[in-house]
Amino acid sequence: MNERQKEMLKILLTGKKEIFRVEELAKQLGCSEKTVRNDLDQIDNFLRRTSGAKLIRKPGVGISLAIGEGEKAELFRELFSTRSLSGEERLFEIAFQLLTSRDPIPLSRFADKYFVSKNIIIKDMKSLACWLERFRLRLVSKPKLGNMVVGSELDKRMALAHLNELFPDAACHKSYVLDLFLPHEVTTVKNALDDMQRRFSVSFTDDALESLQIHALIMVKRIRQQSPVAVPEKERETAVRQREYHCSEWFCRRLANDLRLAFPEEEKIYFTWLLVGSRKKWDEGTRDKFRWDEETAGIVRRLIEKMSRLTFLPFADDEALFHGLAVHMHAVRFRMKYGLPITNPLLENIKKMYPYMFSMVILAMEGIDEIANMPEDEAGYIVLHFQASAERLENKREKVKACIVCHMGIGMSRLLETKITRQFPDIEILGCLGKAELPDFLKDHAIDLILSTVPVEKTEIPCIVISPLFETRDGEKLKRLLAGWDKGKSFVAGKPVLANFIREDTVFIGWQKEHRYEVVEMLCMELYRKGYVEKGFIASAMQRERKSATAIGGGLAIPHGDPSMVLRSAVALAVLREPMEWGNEKVSLVFLLAIGSREKDEARGVMKEIALISETPDAVKSFMEARSYQDLLHVLKDLGEEKAFASPFGTLPQ
Repeated sequence: MNERQKEMLKILLTGKKEIFRVEELAKQLGCSEKTVRNDLDQIDNFLRRTSGAKLIRKPGVGISLAIGEGEKAELFRELFSTRSLSGEERLFEIAFQLLTSRDPIPLSRFADKYFVSKNIIIKDMKSLACWLERFRLRLVSKPKLGNMVVGSELDKRMALAHLNELFPDAACHKSYVLDLFLPHEVTTVKNALDDMQRRFSVSFTDDALESLQIHALIMVKRIRQQSPVAVPEKERETAVRQREYHCSEWFCRRLANDLRLAFPEEEKIYFTWLLVGSRKKWDEGTRDKFRWDEETAGIVRRLIEKMSRLTFLPFADDEALFHGLAVHMHAVRFRMKYGLPITNPLLENIKKMYPYMFSMVILAMEGIDEIANMPEDEAGYIVLHFQASAERLENKREKVKACIVCHMGIGMSRLLETKITRQFPDIEILGCLGKAELPDFLKDHAIDLILSTVPVEKTEIPCIVISPLFETRDGEKLKRLLAGWDKGKSFVAGKPVLANFIREDTVFIGWQKEHRYEVVEMLCMELYRKGYVEKGFIASAMQRERKSATAIGGGLAIPHGDPSMVLRSAVALAVLREPMEWGNEKVSLVFLLAIGSREKDEARGVMKEIALISETPDAVKSFMEARSYQDLLHVLKDLGEEKAFASPFGTLPQ
């Protein structure tokens, strides 16, 4: 259409009158009545091709436009937008139209509507067909009619709620989905959700609340389109017993009044599923409001038990972990049962920041049938629960008991004590004494560390010599020593441990394979052939790799198998000739971990050193340039001297 025709359509869309006479339009547009009639023919053709609106022309009466409110807003937005749509935006809108249409839509309608060639629309259809498969939906072409989406109503609604994923940066485009609905409906639904939270004393996370708003708007639209969701009788009984059913019933009744729309019982059940599966804010004050069934509690206990065995951390001692996981797992199982997928925008960051914990969670879930097939997006949130617990357990550790030996008197000793305890709150000073008093003091006190301003006779207790003024270099020295403090209350003095597990017969330089599975299988075979692991280790490592790629960023991957199948602990290293695809990343160094339970403390040290390598591009480059086993040992030695190793579990982002 030309600009004059667009202006005429704008008058028909927004005019206060419902019927316009030809002479009125001619006067407003400054053209002849014949031109108006010709333009109306063009507008009529445009509307037939691109929308369900109808141009009604009654001789002797005038011209009117038959169009619904939602379609009117959409047509107005399309016609008078000041910018052209990107490919992603076009795909987004086409997907919405296909998912909400009961009839096939011809490709020519999309081509005319978006002013692109039919070939471009065909490419869009191929992209959409792949995306729709994620939701168990099919894009079907009907000869001479067009394309339509085939599948269950529930799956169509799930796809509609995830339309923003058609954009590369999905999290930044959630508002695009809200823009598909009428502004007053968006506001009405949001207010009803806010009131529901206050009325029933429940609080959802911001992401969950936005998702519920989108799902509710889709529910309203589909009810108007007479596209109900199907609910089996058995599921109806289960849903009615849920606490969230009362919230859903109240919410639907509120919307029914505000929007003058009848909500069938099936829709109340459907929204109950959404409420149960939504992530809630949880703290000590709200614990009693959230319940879980015994089956879920049993799954959580088994998962915690397996994670304790795999990581050698006493997760069972953390009550907050159990309660948080039980609440979360209850919602996860609901989402998995009813096909309510979520997207975890933090997933890639979680995998890179906490590779060890992520791998252990995936490994632990594999042996628990009810959650063995949990999607990675869900598993990422489970990792955060265990990560937070690991940090809580770390913070609960007992203080290091120390004494100060100072040759300059009690005044200087007390000053030293103040400086040290201020900088290192994990150190408890049990006494300040002279050198001669030390032997008797040690007989009466259980000391972990001696801090002395003068050399002392050799004892079984670690001792470091410091300046009476406790200068910066003294603080660094003590920090390095404490970094090696393990749960058995002994110091390993930040000593590198990875080199102890990489042996000359487990290093393979210059490898190149077609697929990552080949690399994992070959490394496992080498360890099995040399007596490091049982044969079953190969299958467990392959199963883990197929579950999700073990790349951790920085060009590294850490495939691993079941620790119970390790005969002699070792780390096999493949230095690839060229970087290769490893999931969504490129990998140059592959560390296959085969560390048994007897080396539990060393396992954590190995992980923190590998994490450090992944964060040090120069170290990765040096590994790639190595030509022998000895070269690799030198790289590890140099790296250990340059940096103090961090916790293998990392820290949660603030």
